[in-house]
Amino acid sequence: MAERTVSSQVHPRDVANAHQPVEWGRWLLWTVVLLVAGNFAWVVARNENFGWHIVAQWLTAESILKGLSVTLGLTVVAMAIGIAIGLILAIARMSQDVLFRSLAALFIWFFRGTPLLVQLIFWYNLSTLFPEIAISIPFGPTLARWNTNDLITPMTAAIAGLSLNEAAYMAEIIRGGLLSVDRGQIEATDAFGMSRLRALRRIIIPQAMRSIIPPTGNQLISMIKATSLVSVIAMSDLLYSVQAVYNRTFEVIPMLMVAVIWYLVVTSILNIGQSFIERYYARGERGSSADEAKAAAAIRVEETA
Repeated sequence: MAERTVSSQVHPRDVANAHQPVEWGRWLLWTVVLLVAGNFAWVVARNENFGWHIVAQWLTAESILKGLSVTLGLTVVAMAIGIAIGLILAIARMSQDVLFRSLAALFIWFFRGTPLLVQLIFWYNLSTLFPEIAISIPFGPTLARWNTNDLITPMTAAIAGLSLNEAAYMAEIIRGGLLSVDRGQIEATDAFGMSRLRALRRIIIPQAMRSIIPPTGNQLISMIKATSLVSVIAMSDLLYSVQAVYNRTFEVIPMLMVAVIWYLVVTSILNIGQSFIERYYARGERGSSADEAKAAAAIRVEETA
């Protein structure tokens, strides 16, 4: 019985002059959006109630720049302390020791469960509960004693409130990043006899950074805005400096626009920095994908040979 072979010929098409069809709907949508945005910007720019000449006058005033420096300083200090304490809490939360795990969970539960504003006011008024702060042996003699009002100034109250609140959130962010590392990596460090601390520093934390960086960047931006709450405890940050001006001049909207512009400038710069850091830590992921593709191609070549 003769076998019939059917051969199919593929006719290649000339795609040199091929082009995608024009998406008129998308172009129309872009046109409408740009027109609406342009009209809104034009209305805002020509609205005299915003007091743009007053905004320009106070935007770089010495008192405003001093308040901005306080805001940035508080953000850096609070984030540094929060990340350090958060790392310790995250490791404690993942510990096999019930005491460490319970204490870390209790800390996170309290500081995440209460509003930041309440915490700041509590720290500022700590002297009403404890007129003196002392270091002593339990049920024993007192080793050192300080007046609470001398220790808890608006600055220390702001740093304590912002740092401890941030530590609770960073603990969960770091713990999530550590849990994202493949279990085999941890088992490999155990097989090589590495200590837990060295494995965290050399293997686990660098790999977890890809999962930690994006939410940490969001927390940093949130911290910039959260510093505005310290104005309620008479801390001379950016918002407090703005309020001090419009309480004298009654130019509320223009001065608030000064604060808005500076907050947007700072957060925009942080967004750019965050994108650079994310791309830096994503290089390893792209590299590993390329290596896996090369290895798979090499295996296919060997199988066909």
